[in-house]
Amino acid sequence: MNNSTITEKQEVSYLNHLLEQIQSEVSQPSLQSSLASEVTLQLQNIRDHALTWVKELEIPTRQDEEWRFTDLSSLLEYQFQVAPFVQLQPEAIASLIVPEAEHKRIVFINGIYAPHLSDLQDIPDGVFIGNLAQLPEKLQENLPHYLSQQQGNQDVFATLNTTGFKDVAVVWVEKNKTIETPIHLLFIALPDNRPVINQPRALIVAETGSSSTVIEHYATAEVFGCSDQVKVQPYFTNAVTEIYLEENAEVNHTRLQRGAGTAFHIGKNVVFQGRNSRYTCHAVSLGAKLSRHNLEIYQRGEATETTLNGLTLIGSEQLADTHSAMMLNHQHGTFNQVHKCIIDHKAHGVFNGKVFVPQTAQFTNANQLSRNLLLSSKGRIDTKPQLEIVADNVKCSHGATVSQLEEDEVFYLRSRGLSELMSRHLLIDAFAAEILGKLPSETLKQVLSRCVSCRTEFS
Repeated sequence: MNNSTITEKQEVSYLNHLLEQIQSEVSQPSLQSSLASEVTLQLQNIRDHALTWVKELEIPTRQDEEWRFTDLSSLLEYQFQVAPFVQLQPEAIASLIVPEAEHKRIVFINGIYAPHLSDLQDIPDGVFIGNLAQLPEKLQENLPHYLSQQQGNQDVFATLNTTGFKDVAVVWVEKNKTIETPIHLLFIALPDNRPVINQPRALIVAETGSSSTVIEHYATAEVFGCSDQVKVQPYFTNAVTEIYLEENAEVNHTRLQRGAGTAFHIGKNVVFQGRNSRYTCHAVSLGAKLSRHNLEIYQRGEATETTLNGLTLIGSEQLADTHSAMMLNHQHGTFNQVHKCIIDHKAHGVFNGKVFVPQTAQFTNANQLSRNLLLSSKGRIDTKPQLEIVADNVKCSHGATVSQLEEDEVFYLRSRGLSELMSRHLLIDAFAAEILGKLPSETLKQVLSRCVSCRTEFS
């Protein structure tokens, strides 16, 4: 009884400390003074509402069902301060640039817009890429209809982000506009000489009939080699991205997380799909000491198409947790999900994918598969694909596999003249290629394929 009381007090005091730090930062003058006064007031109301909610919440523990495989006690060891904005030279992010997104790159450092590193020279009419301060008046009027209009259960970390956001990366594609090349949202976390927290925020609006490709990229700068192997002062990235697809809109979304090896990363994507819309997400997680990706999709009309592809590649003592939830509320929806984990050394992977098919979602076609590769006997995977079906006229399936490299497959490749190391690499590459091969950028495909080989060299 006493231990439970002590734990609860620790969780509450920790959240209060974070709130105190964030609120002191928000009280300072911000760029939002450039917005219309009524919009500024509405944003303040959004923050105030979140502040009211977050005081009713707690940092989750393993006693919470949704967090029972993810222990946050290591996060609570650090008293995080709000990360300051840091000036960087363009050379510092050279290795992070995606050439396919040339002239469509927006960069944030510690959650704050960095115009000198962004490249927005080739934006077509009817498309806005920028931050809050640059938002045109006609879009400012509609901003409160989208920003922080999440539904469902309140998430303490997403709500914490809402209490303290000062800036937002905004991508707004107007009606019937098509962007052929990717848009690159680059969020850089820069460690300080003390533990720091940064809270990136993004809003993506795809109006009726529009089509776009967005790369949401989390990394650290001025690091050579694999950033996820680098040991720096711990930092905490708490990110939220909201995506709205109106009728017949299409968004191809890539989310790449490559935090430093001592980082904590908790990110949430909330997606709202209108009638006949098409949403695809390729989520790749390699970095951070502890990471969690929460992905929620809400169907708001008939005949939506949703595709989720995920790849987690971790080693050492990393923990990576992916929780997805697909809420199908209308007829003729199509949902396909494939999530893969490659677990090495003493790493721990977690996957929980939920698909809700109520009575109103007749004629739904939903498929979900979790495939996992353990490269070490000390690695661990907890996987739970989950279907909750009430509708009776549907086609739904789910499954999960956990395996190691097959010795007969390794032997076969060795018999063809390959070394054991090359044989193992070839099999691991083939396992990851199903996800990496679908990325919209050849550069990212090549970089991440090299990461797979590098990370599994000593497996």
